[in-house]
Amino acid sequence: MAKRIQFSQHGGSEVLEYRDYQPAAPGPREVRVANKAIGLNFIDTYYRNGLYVPPALPSSLGTEAAGVVEAVGSEVTRFAVGDRVAYATGPLGSYGELHVLPADNLVHLPDSISFEEAAAVILKGLTVQYLLRQTYELKGGETILFHAAAGGVGSFACQWAKALGVKLIGTVSSAKKAALAKELGAWATIDYSHENVVQRVLELTDGAKCPVVYDGVGKDTWETSLDCVAPRGLLVSFGNASGAVTGVNLGILAQKGSLYVTRPTLASYANTPQNLQAMADELFAMIASGKLQVEISNRYALKDAAAAQDAMSARKTTGSTILLP
Repeated sequence: MAKRIQFSQHGGSEVLEYRDYQPAAPGPREVRVANKAIGLNFIDTYYRNGLYVPPALPSSLGTEAAGVVEAVGSEVTRFAVGDRVAYATGPLGSYGELHVLPADNLVHLPDSISFEEAAAVILKGLTVQYLLRQTYELKGGETILFHAAAGGVGSFACQWAKALGVKLIGTVSSAKKAALAKELGAWATIDYSHENVVQRVLELTDGAKCPVVYDGVGKDTWETSLDCVAPRGLLVSFGNASGAVTGVNLGILAQKGSLYVTRPTLASYANTPQNLQAMADELFAMIASGKLQVEISNRYALKDAAAAQDAMSARKTTGSTILLP
């Protein structure tokens, strides 16, 4: 038997339960991982509250963790018992002491990266990798807008953008978060609690706006983001922290300058084991070089996952939060 967080109905954090469960034996192409550290992400709350529907209830939560391979299926050749691994995608279940998932979803974890660092960075770091290096391949010299720059994904985006020679304008909700974003590498910040984001972007870009805007907030920032994209530029809508964007009239893209919009996901980029490992290798190299610092601001026991999610949803956290089994 092992422990995990699960829920039997959709709702707030009060539906989360810390329960015993019996982990399955790995199938032919699966691996069972003993988690050492678990990542906490906004997408976890989407499954909990019903925005995203899990395969069945009761369900566990989470897709991100790092640990040690405990057992392998009969057809698994890339991993062996005792290997250090990390994962960011796959079936729900990382909020547990043990997790069984397809071997194709795992990456090898170098000895230079700790389990806690990997759990704190793997999903957010891979997200930043595909956003900045693939969805819109930044070359250096661009001025971009990134919402929630002091959050989990944003904190890594600030650092990676600086390393690429990109001027990142980050939106934040307080002076404290503005200072953090600047410390991490943001070129400029906009405190949306008292500043007009569109006006400040126009001022900072001398009226040119941004060739690409990265928006993980969703509903609350959709129209603002469109107004910050330069003609024929790209809006990358990659998250729904404030709720899903709905009722979109495509005609508005023409009105605002023949804009492009994409709604990418990590799974579409890490679509083969080789692509996934290559993306992870670039991420781990950024950490090893010192260009990407992993800040773990909050550590919670696995049993306290509800409190951790509440703090994240209330935007009381900066950097990364992890759960410890």
